[in-house]
Amino acid sequence: MGATVTTFLDGGKTRLVQLGRMALDTIYPPRCLACMEFTDASHGLCAECWRETHFIAGATCCKCGVPLVGEAGEGDLCESCLRHPPPWERGAAALVYRGAARRMVLGFKHSDRLDMARPLARWMAGAGRRVIADSDLIAAVPLHWRRLLKRRYNQSAELARALSRETGLPAVPDLLERKRATIAQKRMNREQRAANQSGAISVNPRHMTRVSGRSVLVLDDVLTSGATLGTCTEALLAAGATRVNVLALCRVAFEERGDL
Repeated sequence: MGATVTTFLDGGKTRLVQLGRMALDTIYPPRCLACMEFTDASHGLCAECWRETHFIAGATCCKCGVPLVGEAGEGDLCESCLRHPPPWERGAAALVYRGAARRMVLGFKHSDRLDMARPLARWMAGAGRRVIADSDLIAAVPLHWRRLLKRRYNQSAELARALSRETGLPAVPDLLERKRATIAQKRMNREQRAANQSGAISVNPRHMTRVSGRSVLVLDDVLTSGATLGTCTEALLAAGATRVNVLALCRVAFEERGDL
């Protein structure tokens, strides 16, 4: 009898949740994450933006997640990582930074679209299964306090929190801190980006004990040259991390650049 009552109550709760969602969709019809056009489902993409979204699948570089042409083995590297090996162990990304993916990143980053964190994190969870399984906790690329005051939130930290909820892997969004402000990097080459980030990031002293002996997954919204994630990796390894993996929402590929 008790089990029957519990099942009935659980079914009622589920139905109430469904009715609540239906009511919200009626008052606030779901919109596309990339262009804000109306869609059939919440937190999704319209048909046109879906066609413009390049999900990374198949053969990828095991270090930076960039798509590779043809078949590739588990440990294969892209030409860039062969020439300039990044300091982290493994890396992955969910989307190629172009088309609708670029619009989603810019909206999430600059337009207070915190509602996007959860669906974007779900895509990251799918793309980053291996690096997530190989990590003990999640960190985020930090913002300098001046930029954080201006933007009001750190998009990478929001992704870290959302990914933690999706995967159960603990997140420490402020594990890393930015000690000095850096300038915008969108027009810099690889060497200039590395110099701009050098020594700018360190482990937050309050969390130093959480790093030693742990495998850390560092999240960012866009991976371009890897200079920022490289600086994060070096700081974590210097603090005693046994391994650092990286996961990005988007990977700049095919020599594309944009307004990051």
